[in-house]
Amino acid sequence: MQQNNVQQAHWGTDYVRSISPYVGGKPIAEVARQFGLQPERIVKLASNENPLGMSPRARDAVLAAMSDSTRYPDNDGYALKQALAQKLGVPAAWITLGHGSSDLLEMAARALLTDADAGMYARYSFIVYTQAVQGVGATHQVVPDRDFGHDLPAMLAAITPQTKLIYVANPNNPTGTFLEADALLSFLRQVPPHIAVVLDEAYGEYTEPGLRYDSMQWVREFPNLIVSRTFSKAYGLAGLRIGYGVSQPPLTDVLNRVRSAFNTSSLGQAAALAALDDQDFIDQAYTVNRAGHAQLAAAFDALGLHYIPSQGNFILVKVGDDDGAGARVNLALLQRGVIARPVDNYGLPQWLRISIGTEAENAACIAALRAHDVGG
Repeated sequence: MQQNNVQQAHWGTDYVRSISPYVGGKPIAEVARQFGLQPERIVKLASNENPLGMSPRARDAVLAAMSDSTRYPDNDGYALKQALAQKLGVPAAWITLGHGSSDLLEMAARALLTDADAGMYARYSFIVYTQAVQGVGATHQVVPDRDFGHDLPAMLAAITPQTKLIYVANPNNPTGTFLEADALLSFLRQVPPHIAVVLDEAYGEYTEPGLRYDSMQWVREFPNLIVSRTFSKAYGLAGLRIGYGVSQPPLTDVLNRVRSAFNTSSLGQAAALAALDDQDFIDQAYTVNRAGHAQLAAAFDALGLHYIPSQGNFILVKVGDDDGAGARVNLALLQRGVIARPVDNYGLPQWLRISIGTEAENAACIAALRAHDVGG
């Protein structure tokens, strides 16, 4: 037999090949197959989804939009941008749409970084920042955390001539920590104006009212600021993949130059447009989330588990002292039909991130932890 001596091709650049692909929370169907469980008895608390689903208005809008789904969507998203502009009090030209806010995070890197530049983010912050910076071959500037959150003075001190883009999440994923308005505003005023800042507010709707601030006013003040938001979390549209960024026209222009054509679907646009008009649903989602946070926190206290108080719709909890604890407890929960999120890829192998569900879902998670005797 003739031996094939053709050398194996290596596709992609070195920095692309070194990217670790994003791994989402395990789907219910996969867990059901793997552990022989009934899908309807599985509780998914892994992906920070809204346990209430989506607004009934959004659901009706999706069904109505189905009749026209053979047509390409409005590439500009005119109607949704107009509604967002009215709600946010900014010009529609300041808005860029994306398939979830992660699209905006990646657009920022593609538009603003080269392999001669550096992108900055905090340790224990959203993994997509790492992937976005790596995807363009830029240098990573990973700043050590302060109490599992952002150390803004340290980030300012870490700026170099290479730094061109800084990611800040508020609330932060996966830790749930929160930066108060005065600290953030002071930080923005000290960042050199040639460095862009992405303020990732994916979980903003879950923040306690007394801590909220008007980041749209900051966009007016700082031409180097991009605020990114999503309909995936509180609005419950994770499967429809739609988010948006707000920035002044010079930044919006370059974001749109790297934005993929038709990057948001007609169904997603219709659902988001309807969801914006249902504040009662968002208020209900907030109320259920705070009650769930209290429920889980009380159980963690009773179990003697250390956790990070969260302003998001999840809680980061330490489930053991050894580096195998997260994986071990995660497996035990899966076997009992509870899907949580291991965070060893964030450098937190002793911890799990547990999304806040309904009262019954939270109770199922608590029962599974007790059955495994977590916390001793």
